Amino acid sequence: MAGKVYIIGAGPGDPELITVKGKRLIGEADLILYTDSLVSDEVVADVKPGAVVEKSAGLALEEIVQRMVEVTKAGGTVARVHTGDPAVYGAIMEQIVHLNEAGVEWEIVPGVSSVFAAAAVLGAELTIPELTQTLILTRAEGRTPVPDGEKLADLAKHGATIALFLSATLMEKVVSELRAAGWSDDTPVAVVQRATWPDQVVVRSTVGEVAADMKRHGIRSHAMVLAGKALDEKLQWSHEHKSKLYDKTFAHRYRRAVKQDGTAVANSGGDR
Repeated sequence: MAGKVYIIGAGPGDPELITVKGKRLIGEADLILYTDSLVSDEVVADVKPGAVVEKSAGLALEEIVQRMVEVTKAGGTVARVHTGDPAVYGAIMEQIVHLNEAGVEWEIVPGVSSVFAAAAVLGAELTIPELTQTLILTRAEGRTPVPDGEKLADLAKHGATIALFLSATLMEKVVSELRAAGWSDDTPVAVVQRATWPDQVVVRSTVGEVAADMKRHGIRSHAMVLAGKALDEKLQWSHEHKSKLYDKTFAHRYRRAVKQDGTAVANSGGDR
């Protein structure tokens, strides 16, 4: 009976930031094939006796698929372990296409993305009421082009919080496009390199200074760049922006509203 491939998100770096399901499946797999350039060795350290653990950073797509097909056709289980969450810049679809063609069953197990790990490191909420309610995940255009309509200068015109993956070497271009979208040089930017790893680096900056600050810190890879008003550190000490979720004068289906004079009003439902 054929086996199965589990495409598992290992999280951003800290080996404890993996789901319970992901950890269990790694411990049960016959072959653990992991992206060793980005996934901690500790994530794949606890495996069953006889399991094979292989690094994939030096392998081409065809070699990776061949190993997965060989093991599953022999009835084994494969844990294909990716960094962060596989759905965001995980390069998993090209693997899935080959697995489908080979008739191999597969399942995706989500993980903690580096964008959320970086936000946690910064102590930031990326969606602040009445300031920004949208988060854009994207990358700067480099050797890999982006589709028409998804240029950073176009996306940035929304004024939303922006999370930039795979863009550490393109910061001068990023700054130019943010300025073209109307962003001021004092707009907050935060950079977290290797978020949640023991050697993580955090840089608080602005649109006008971030390229120079990253160069000064030698940050050219493995960095999440978060930009927008939500990255302003002063928000952590401000009562200015509040959601309706905990407002006693706002009714929802779990709580009746209370007027300023303390009398209850009918529950009108609604959201925040």
